[in-house]
Amino acid sequence: MFLKSLKIGNIELKNNVFLAPMAGITDKPFRILCKEMGVGLATTEMISAKAIYYHDNKTKKLYNLDGEPRPISVQLFGSDIEAIKYATQEIDKIADIIDFNMGCPAPKIVKNGDGSNLLLHLDLVEKIVRAIRENTDKPITFKIRKGWDENNIVAVEAAKIIEKAGGSAITIHGRTRKEFYSGIADWDIIKKVKESVSIPVIGNGDIVDEETAEKMFKETNVDGIMIGRAAFGNPWIFRELIYYLKNGKKLDKPTLEERYDMMVRHINMEIEERGEDVAIKEMRKQLSWYIKNLKDASQMRDKINKISDKEELLNEIKAYFEYLKNN
Repeated sequence: MFLKSLKIGNIELKNNVFLAPMAGITDKPFRILCKEMGVGLATTEMISAKAIYYHDNKTKKLYNLDGEPRPISVQLFGSDIEAIKYATQEIDKIADIIDFNMGCPAPKIVKNGDGSNLLLHLDLVEKIVRAIRENTDKPITFKIRKGWDENNIVAVEAAKIIEKAGGSAITIHGRTRKEFYSGIADWDIIKKVKESVSIPVIGNGDIVDEETAEKMFKETNVDGIMIGRAAFGNPWIFRELIYYLKNGKKLDKPTLEERYDMMVRHINMEIEERGEDVAIKEMRKQLSWYIKNLKDASQMRDKINKISDKEELLNEIKAYFEYLKNN
């Protein structure tokens, strides 16, 4: 009933269950794994428009899309109009959808006037949307929050501005910048944004399982949902949500064997992408999430955090899963 294909601009997506862009998480290997689990759209980590403007080589790795199944959404952030125009033209060459972040609460982003700081400057929001629209024919989407704080609830106003200036879809996270990820997401503001515009609206915030996914659709009438933190170490969540929304039944949780296979594959993909040294350090947090709530996970996490060699890491993980099977 709630699962359906969704059209954003001229791009037809196979379903309306999306992976949120998350810095340090949604790199290419993780996006590919989530796509295998059926996700309708995955978006890159945030990419600085200024870094593209200044030809930063490290940044180019963030939008290496080689070998990734389409469609692909690339997320930009920034506040400098000239840099945004240039970055849009560059990303237009490779992306199917261009997303722009107006919701990130991180202090290092906000202090530069980017991310959710833009919600304090709706005139600049309009200029940014128009600048992107004038420099690409691709669908352009925008991620916003409820507002800056309780005294600046601007999501509805921002959504109307985005639609009028040429936006193709909006994702709304139901918290203010001040709240970060604390408290309970306000789904009522998501409903109000949905009612205020005619372009697709994607709901984000506190969707953690089948019931909350269904509830988001029922209570807000959104066109799609976006999963963020609930996907940490859990790409299977997309398979589970899609199945439930389609059939009204729950799938079994991944077996120990599935978890083990996914972890090993993820490690190997990251090493291929980044090299052994960087990949193993970066994978530590992911591996900790994969084993969360399993028996003796904290001791295993301590071991993982001290390992920097691929073979040692794979042997330790294998031994841990053998232990789990026998206990």
